[in-house]
Amino acid sequence: MTETTKTHVILLACGSFNPITKGHIQMFERARDYLHKTGRFIVIGGIVSPVHDSYGKQGLVSSRHRLIMCQLAVQNSDWIRVDPWECYQDTWQTTCSVLEHHRDLMKRVTGCILSNVNTPSMTPVIGQPQQESSQPIYQNSNVPTKPTAAKILGKVGESLSRICCVRPPVERFTFVDENANLGTVMRYEEIELRILLLCGSDLLESFCIPGLWNEADMEVIVGDFGIVVVPREAADTDRIMNHSSILRKYKNNIMVVKDDINHPMSVVSSTKSRLALQHGDGHVVDYLSQPVIDYILKSQLYINASG
Repeated sequence: MTETTKTHVILLACGSFNPITKGHIQMFERARDYLHKTGRFIVIGGIVSPVHDSYGKQGLVSSRHRLIMCQLAVQNSDWIRVDPWECYQDTWQTTCSVLEHHRDLMKRVTGCILSNVNTPSMTPVIGQPQQESSQPIYQNSNVPTKPTAAKILGKVGESLSRICCVRPPVERFTFVDENANLGTVMRYEEIELRILLLCGSDLLESFCIPGLWNEADMEVIVGDFGIVVVPREAADTDRIMNHSSILRKYKNNIMVVKDDINHPMSVVSSTKSRLALQHGDGHVVDYLSQPVIDYILKSQLYINASG
């Protein structure tokens, strides 16, 4: 497959990130590596979306702290960024609404419609105008020749990098200007773009708990967007999926990361990192990056057993 015929992916992880761990970042890296190895995908960005304060989870520290810790955790990444939109809303947002927000934002930024994972051939994608036009649309109308695939990808990357790979300063978080004119994508070749939910097998398993998830939301999350699962050790994802009619229905939209990395998923656990902090356990360095540890100590977070 050529670069332009591969599906371009943005990985979106929603969660408390209380605090964000090394394992959370490694989930992004493992998912990207796995998707690239399939030969069908190019991951162009990763988004960390911390949950709203009103989520109500016991011990959840302020989103102000969680956003800064997330920012510190991704500061050395050139493709993962932190998005504050979910935290800045008036109340808690469902995972489905967060995915839809980012899909709609991508539409406005690129001027194109994103494809659904289950109907890629029927949905306009990057490379196709939303309305018929008698002339090719360029950023510069004087371009004399058809742009190369590399130029097209460069233009797409230039626009998307403004929201996928550019991180605001730690001191403040700002929204993307959704009305900004970021230029028009050259539309000679199709470049398919999807937003996929990145999660662990524990979230996948939660889909099987009756009444926990709104079934209409599950249909959208799994059916329209799709999921990339980084499983915990010894997790039987096939068994989990067979316990849910919706997961069975959209099984082809669920990609389970399979690699040879000996990576205990316990290091993803925010709970274990908080316990290590409370007990002064030196193994906290196995869970958290040093900048995050320094910020936690400076801000005196998670000192009490309740937090």
